[in-house]
Amino acid sequence: MTIVDRSFVLGKGRTGFLLVHGLGGTPIELKFVAKGLARLGFTVHCCQLAGHCGDHADLLATGWADWYASVTSAFDRMRAECDTVIVGGLSMGAVLALHLAAERPDETDGLALYAPTFWYDGWATPWYRFLLPFFMPTAFGRFLVGVTYQFVEREPYGIKDLAIRAVVASAMQSGDATQAGILVTPGKSLCQFGLLAKRVRKELSAIKTPALIVQAREDDVSSVKNTEYLQRHLGGIVNALILDDSYHIVTVDRQRDLLIKSSAAFAEMIAARRDSTATVRSMQEARPGA
Repeated sequence: MTIVDRSFVLGKGRTGFLLVHGLGGTPIELKFVAKGLARLGFTVHCCQLAGHCGDHADLLATGWADWYASVTSAFDRMRAECDTVIVGGLSMGAVLALHLAAERPDETDGLALYAPTFWYDGWATPWYRFLLPFFMPTAFGRFLVGVTYQFVEREPYGIKDLAIRAVVASAMQSGDATQAGILVTPGKSLCQFGLLAKRVRKELSAIKTPALIVQAREDDVSSVKNTEYLQRHLGGIVNALILDDSYHIVTVDRQRDLLIKSSAAFAEMIAARRDSTATVRSMQEARPGA
């Protein structure tokens, strides 16, 4: 299947957001947020991960290192255009953003983590999905999962708003992966995500980059325990916003405007702090005898 490139860039500002979609998803799941932030004066780049917006074979041909390479490529382009770059994403996209902050701390100015997911433990998750962590640690266990398991998206599709949910469900069931992602996520791809999550958990204490986390209290895919874990283990400042009227896909659900407003305020704080630091440095360099 030919993969359609759904990545896009909106806005023109010296402060930018690089936003990353989730596993099996598409950049379109970030478009509401991108448009809102662009209207507020930010540059927003929503990149497309390798193997996504195609079929199962396309996704299975890639692993987490390929997905991460898509992020670093987009990040390099943004760093050439913006003075301040905040990296974030939805679900697995947030985990990829954390990995970038761990590997390139001096270039990542902030983190915008939307429904960050290390464990699939939300209220609508099938009971047997809780068995995955027991199989993931070994190569043989990952082989079994890859051969025997696949995750089928189902009600409520991560969305509390009924009208938006109907649109997303229709797009998923149509087979057009470019609009709302794939309906069935292969077990091998979930194993790759598990390897990524395991690596990033080990990196958290070294990540000093300021972070904004936005998650729904009623997240049906990954519970707020994921946010609590980040609050306990990240090495830098963490601001958390817990939404009370949304499910997992907080970037399109009922309170997306609150998410946009909080993200913009966070970005302005990061940019102001960067400017203040640059001013102090310039004054020190200009001081006689410095």
